[in-house]
Amino acid sequence: MPQQQPPVQPYPQQYDPTSGVPHGAAVANPGYAPQQQQPVHQQPPIEQGQPVPQQHYQPNQPPVGNLAPPPGLDQIRLIHRSKKAPQSGWRRAVHSATAGVVNLGDSAQQQHIDQLIERVRQPIRGDFRLAVLSLKGGVGKTTTTIGLGSTFASLRGDRVIAVDANPDLGTLASRVPQQTASNVRGLLNDPNVARYSDVRAHTSQAESRLEVLASERDPAISEAFSEDDYRRVVGILRNHYNIVLTDCGTGLMHSAMKGVLGLAHGIVLVTSPAIDGAQSASATLDWLNHHGYERLVSQSVVVISSSTPGSPPVDIDMMAQHFLGRTRAVQVIPYDSHLAEGAQVDLELVGRDTRTALIELAATIADSFPVTVGMPPNGVPNQWRG
Repeated sequence: MPQQQPPVQPYPQQYDPTSGVPHGAAVANPGYAPQQQQPVHQQPPIEQGQPVPQQHYQPNQPPVGNLAPPPGLDQIRLIHRSKKAPQSGWRRAVHSATAGVVNLGDSAQQQHIDQLIERVRQPIRGDFRLAVLSLKGGVGKTTTTIGLGSTFASLRGDRVIAVDANPDLGTLASRVPQQTASNVRGLLNDPNVARYSDVRAHTSQAESRLEVLASERDPAISEAFSEDDYRRVVGILRNHYNIVLTDCGTGLMHSAMKGVLGLAHGIVLVTSPAIDGAQSASATLDWLNHHGYERLVSQSVVVISSSTPGSPPVDIDMMAQHFLGRTRAVQVIPYDSHLAEGAQVDLELVGRDTRTALIELAATIADSFPVTVGMPPNGVPNQWRG
């Protein structure tokens, strides 16, 4: 007579939703409808040689009865993270005074800045070339180039460089510590430029990690900086830098300017909060439209840079609305005493409001970066910040 086996028992590791629950307590399960308890029938003995029933995994099966599907393994929900420690203000003071026991988290302003920084740090596919220009001198063009470039370099992990393409003794190099006497002409005349270190020998670098390639200081030679020269410079830099900013001269007709506009992915047009500055900037947009640069105009960003303290003499809102009808965005950069010095720029010495405005400008520019396939730009067209 065949020997009988004991009945098959449930797996000991099966989850019992009522385990650990006191007798009589209710177990919440959304979508679960209680059913009348049925008597448990013991399975009949299984004879030797008879296969044991197996439970096979069947994916994508609908839930049985009214049971809801199990929640997904979303790490945002699974991981219990503490709030980020406040970075500034009274919230940070409270956090420090209580040794971290009381953590109120960042303020809404800091959260806004964090979101801007995320936009600034989005990846670039290839390189991005940005021209910073104005027809009128003394409106903060070079200061904007340094401030914007330093912001990019300090917040991103890749390489950022600013090129001085001003044929009239540009001052871009004087805004960073001078580490070399070389310039654009020295780079072009170097026959052994192949690696990044070869290019770095011709640039100076600020504390922010922004590199600067100076213009030729000899007036007789600087006028000879041509469109072909600029294109050759960019041909070298694009292989080693992700963001290339160009500080242009105040004229639109010199030879290098044709190369600057022809190779630019975007432009920043700088103006002062004054009638003559606004008229000059508007005339620049007209000139660009009439000479085949409509795409650059439609995607351009206008910067209204205040170089003096106090309230501006014009209606900034009305001025911004004028340019917003012609460009992608308008950014107001408030007066800052450190930037107004006209000397080397240290972002740590820039005031909070101006630093925030520079980050907002960088985020607006970053929205038009060529990005990895599947990651569209985050920018909102036609916006302005003041």
